[in-house]
Amino acid sequence: MVKIAPSILSADFANLEKDIRSVEKGGAEYLHIDVMDGIFVPNITIGVPVVKSIRKVTDLQLDVHLMIDRPIRFVKDFIEAGADRVTLHLEADSQENIFSSLGLIRSLGKKAGLSIKPKTPLEELFPYLDLLDIVLVMTVEPGFGGQEFMPDQLPRIAGLKALLARKGLSCEIAVDGGINSETARLCIGAGADVLISGNTIFSSSDRGAAIKQLRGI
Repeated sequence: MVKIAPSILSADFANLEKDIRSVEKGGAEYLHIDVMDGIFVPNITIGVPVVKSIRKVTDLQLDVHLMIDRPIRFVKDFIEAGADRVTLHLEADSQENIFSSLGLIRSLGKKAGLSIKPKTPLEELFPYLDLLDIVLVMTVEPGFGGQEFMPDQLPRIAGLKALLARKGLSCEIAVDGGINSETARLCIGAGADVLISGNTIFSSSDRGAAIKQLRGI
């Protein structure tokens, strides 16, 4: 069954603990945390102290998405703050630093992920696949929540799924951006394993029902 990772980018930060507990109770597997620096993407969100505080109030796996320039500088800090899964952007650092970052994440016993923007060729992921637990395919341009899903990413999800199967690799394919009940169905059909969704879940008064709807239940 597909896994659900509610994105706190759409949560009520004045009542963040309450919102986190609602999706935990609603059956989510992961809690998605978007970290933006205003450099790699044109937005600023949260940092290490907030992740550390979130860790204290939930047993959900913290799925930290580093949309920041040169993420190698902060990987260890986010893991020490409580991240269970750390995904960096392929476009955000040198190949040498990406290899080093992925190795560091895995050496610390955490899940390592790599994300690509919609216009980045899928082939650029290939050198790193053996080191990945997660591939995050962005279905919007990273930086802001509430964007419209880009259907031209569906063939990339399907192509990646087929490639991983041929190579015998078991890393999860996650999708992020414009995920609602309709686009969730399309992504699942293309081979997505994890759906990251913010507005659809947190705009609902019944978070559990929203999560079930995304799963197609």
